Amino acid sequence: MTDSTLVLRKRRLWPVFVMPALVVVLAVGWSAFWFYAASQVDQTVDAWRAREAASGRIYDCAKRTVGGFPFRLEVHCEGATVALKSQTADQAAAQTPPVTASLGDILVVAQIYTPKLLIAEFKSPATLSQRGQPTMTVNWKTARSSIVGLPGTPQRADIVFDDPSIDRTVASGQAPVARAKHIELHGRIAESSTADHPAIEAVLELNGGTVQDIHPLLAAPFDANVHAMVRGLKDFTPKPWPVRFRELQAAGGRVEIVQSRIQQGDLIAIAAGSLGLTASGHLDGELQMTVAGFEKVIPALGIEKMLDEGVPQATLDKVAPGVKSQDLTKLFGALDRAIPGLGKAVRQNANVGIAAGLNALGQEATLEGKKARSFPLRFVDGAIFLGPFKVAQTPPLF
Repeated sequence: MTDSTLVLRKRRLWPVFVMPALVVVLAVGWSAFWFYAASQVDQTVDAWRAREAASGRIYDCAKRTVGGFPFRLEVHCEGATVALKSQTADQAAAQTPPVTASLGDILVVAQIYTPKLLIAEFKSPATLSQRGQPTMTVNWKTARSSIVGLPGTPQRADIVFDDPSIDRTVASGQAPVARAKHIELHGRIAESSTADHPAIEAVLELNGGTVQDIHPLLAAPFDANVHAMVRGLKDFTPKPWPVRFRELQAAGGRVEIVQSRIQQGDLIAIAAGSLGLTASGHLDGELQMTVAGFEKVIPALGIEKMLDEGVPQATLDKVAPGVKSQDLTKLFGALDRAIPGLGKAVRQNANVGIAAGLNALGQEATLEGKKARSFPLRFVDGAIFLGPFKVAQTPPLF
């Protein structure tokens, strides 16, 4: 074998080592990139925690780990807790101790090429406590959320619950507060938003929801879909909710209900309008409603209770002109004395007349092929009026 042949063979051996060397270099580079991205996600979570803490929402983990190598980034939080401080008007006014929520594990996942998109899964249950005493328990089948834009201003946030339930802790155990089959809440910076006039667009979807001990109408299962715009915000710097609402009121901000639909059995209602806040922090404004099947829920509005307690003369002037409030109260009392239970029967039948009176306040309409009535739903310093009747009272927001 000649010397030239040996040299040629030696030269031909080097390509064999090129590919393994490239793989090693790429693996080292990829690993370095993953660890760098992992540190960025960790920093993103820390930045989000700091942002929320400035708003009075303090998140913590008993143990936090980062994994997911090589293609994902996973932040696992074990023993998660959330302390909510000054998040309601009552909390802010009374300076009460924070409400603490103890959760199961939280898993936050990001792809290495989109570290600003965080997707989280939450394990139930969550226990709400105040002064160390459990007050409520929240359960769900699955809970997922996503948020885009951290560590800067979030651009979009979404949260989804399947089969959520809330129970209040009482001496005998647990009492149901709310249930739902499915809840979705989506929020984003509106396209019309500007740096000096930011606006938020939000959509709420709720299926099979029930709420106890607030109003009889909410005790039966209902579905809801609400599309709203919040205008009048000054900025997105971290603040407790009462502070945010106070600034919104001072700036003349409004919550525009672009579209909403609620269905409960045969009852279907749609509404749109605008709501603001009074100087005392109460809702104020008007929604134009169109309702099909309204007569079926008149008893649940508490009309009979109103009659028991005495009907304001202004109400009677609208639904029964010429009838005096004191005369009506005396009449029911006399009927009960003459024949026990007769006054109550008359009150119950009076619901029919009340329904006719409320129908007279609106206009005939058609909703999804059904006969309906259209009328305003007024919010007056927190009180909700359906025609002349006050059907609910909302708490102040600051």
